[in-house]
Amino acid sequence: MTPQARVQAAIEVLDRVIAAARGQGASADRIVSEWFRSRRFAGSGDRRAVRELVYAAIRVCGEVPGSGRAAMLLLAKDDPALAALFDGSRHAPAPIGANEAIASPGVAPAWLEKGLAASGIAGEAAKALLGRAPLDVRINRLKAGDLQLPEPGEPTQAPDALRFAAGTPVEQWPAFRAGLIEVQDSGSQLACLAVEAEPGETVVDLCAGAGGKTLALAAAMRGGGRLIACDTDRARLSRLAPRAERAGAVLIETRLLDPNREAAALGDMAGKCDAVLVDAPCSGTGTWRRNPEARWRLSEAELARYTAIQARLLDVAARMVRPGGRLVFVTCSLLDAEGADQAAGFLARNPDWRADCPELGSGTPRGQGLRLDPHRDGTDGFFIARFVSPC
Repeated sequence: MTPQARVQAAIEVLDRVIAAARGQGASADRIVSEWFRSRRFAGSGDRRAVRELVYAAIRVCGEVPGSGRAAMLLLAKDDPALAALFDGSRHAPAPIGANEAIASPGVAPAWLEKGLAASGIAGEAAKALLGRAPLDVRINRLKAGDLQLPEPGEPTQAPDALRFAAGTPVEQWPAFRAGLIEVQDSGSQLACLAVEAEPGETVVDLCAGAGGKTLALAAAMRGGGRLIACDTDRARLSRLAPRAERAGAVLIETRLLDPNREAAALGDMAGKCDAVLVDAPCSGTGTWRRNPEARWRLSEAELARYTAIQARLLDVAARMVRPGGRLVFVTCSLLDAEGADQAAGFLARNPDWRADCPELGSGTPRGQGLRLDPHRDGTDGFFIARFVSPC
C-alpha cells in the first residue's frame, strides 16, 4: 500500500469505529482485525501503519468525530507530511477543502472531561489517560522458581510485577505457556494486594470476569483455603478454568450468577467470608490507554447505571463478610462518582463499618480510599477502598 492508501484505509476503519461507538458495537481492536482479515493484500507494515494512524486519530479527538475523515483531518492539522497525502491520487483521500469540518480535539466529550476535572484529573493527568500503556506481567508464585525470560523486564511498584514494552509477545514465551507468568497491569496487582488474602482463608471475588485478579488472589493464598470466583457473564467466567489450570490454582471454585439475584445464589456464604473483593463494573476511564474509543461510548445515563450497580454489589458483598472481615472495593475509574463518592455512600449506609485505607506504597489518598493513575503512578487508573466489618 502507498502512504496515501494507508491514510484512506485508516479513514475507512475510523468510520466503522465511530459507527460502532455510537451503536455500542464492536471494539476498535476487533474492527481493525476484521478489516484486515478481508484484505489479505495488506502486508505487516501496512497493518501496523494503518493501526497507528487509527489509534492516533482516536486519541486526539475529544468528542465523537462526525466521520473518519474529520478525525484524520484533525490529526493532519499539525502534521504537514500527513496533510500532503490528501492529494486525490489513486487510492488516496481527496484533497483537503478550505472549509471542511474537522473533529474537535480534547481528552474526552465535554461532560466527561468536566467530570474528570471535578475529580482532580485535569491537565497532564488527563492527557496521560490517552498515552500508550506498557505491558506488565505478574510472576506466578504458585509455580515460578528460578524464572528465565527472553527479556529481563523492569520491576514496578508491585512486588511480583515486571514491565515490558507494549507489544512484547509474552504470550508466546514458554514461561507464559507454563503458567509461570500472567499478563496483569501493575495497578491491578496492587488492587489484589489490598485484599491481603492469606492461606486458609475464605475469599470471594464477586465480579471475577475472566479471572485475572482471582489468579493473583490464588497465588497470595499459596493454594490453601477457599477461593470462589463469581460473575454473571458465562463466556468470561468460562475462560477462567483453563487459566487456573495453567497457573496451578487448583483451589478456585466458580459460580455463575444471575444479574440482580446474586445475594440468593450466595446465601450460603452469608457472614462466612474473611474477605470479599468487589471489582465492580464501571466506566473504565482508567483503561483508556488500552481502548481509547471507550470514552465515546460512555453517556451520563450509562454512568448512572454503573454507579447504581456498584452500590448494590457493595451491599451484597457486605452480607457475606464475617465479623472483623474485609470488603475491598475496586473500580478501574478515576471519576469520584465511581470511587470516593461510592465509598462514602457505603459507609453512610453502614455506619458500623470502618474504612481501612490500604498502604500499597503507591497511589494518592482520595476520600476514604486510594487512587492510582497513569500520570503519577504509571499504572492503569484505579480507585481502591477497603472496609472492615464490625466485630
